[in-house]
Amino acid sequence: MEDPLTASLDLLRRLPPQQIAQNLALLTDTLLPDLADDLLSSVDQPLAVKVDSGSREYLVCDYNRDGDSYRSPWTNTYDPPLSDGTEPSPKLRSLEVSMNDAFDVYRDLYYEGGVSSVYLWDTDDGFAGVVLIKKTNDAGASTASWDSVHVFESLERGRQSHYKLTSTVMLYMTKPVAVSSEVAGAEGAGKASGEGEVALGGSMTRQHELSAPLDPTSAASLAQSHIVNIGKIVEDMELKMRNLLGEVYFSKTKDILSALRTQNGLDEQAKHRALQGELVGLLKGRKVAA
Repeated sequence: MEDPLTASLDLLRRLPPQQIAQNLALLTDTLLPDLADDLLSSVDQPLAVKVDSGSREYLVCDYNRDGDSYRSPWTNTYDPPLSDGTEPSPKLRSLEVSMNDAFDVYRDLYYEGGVSSVYLWDTDDGFAGVVLIKKTNDAGASTASWDSVHVFESLERGRQSHYKLTSTVMLYMTKPVAVSSEVAGAEGAGKASGEGEVALGGSMTRQHELSAPLDPTSAASLAQSHIVNIGKIVEDMELKMRNLLGEVYFSKTKDILSALRTQNGLDEQAKHRALQGELVGLLKGRKVAA
């Protein structure tokens, strides 16, 4: 019999990302309350946006949560206020501030909007952190959302640091479409029209490791080295995952749709087959003449 935790994680990976919160709540509150902590710590949920005391938007997730409070990367304070909340060491907090500024520029360049947040925490052999980016687009009745969660670990080894990165991208889009169909009834044939919805969504997780040089001549140069290295590995991973999502979602969807329903009518298909037959006949005639 399959382990309940493995089965639950496998199920959640196959459900729409925009419904992860509801499905996770159903599992943890009703079906598997004993696995609540394991599930909550293992499942990436769509990121939520809050506004701190400085009127700055930031992203909330399990990595900046302490109890029921969330820490802002800009003010370093918890909301609701928490007197003994977990915070990075002063040295790491300085790096966290610089990384938030750097990824805020990155977000503006690549996403032209959205919200980003970076959170760091101390580990025994170095430090770890998460880079979060969320972009939503509500264009009238259409809705789209992109959530990136990049969790990394840095292990310093002399003049080098080894980075381990786990990236998850959650993407979903919904668009209403007009639907019309032929109907037949007691009064005769006619047309019925209405509105349906096309929904496309899913998530993808990838891992990568990289060793990169550090400049330890000063605290500022060391911090800059980490920002450059982490920025590069996150940037490369996002580009790769974006291309993969394009292939998996859009190309595959187009192939399936083409296999199910052709855009050409019967007359067009008959002309195409007749042209194929004519070409085959001409080729056979050339071979006989030769």
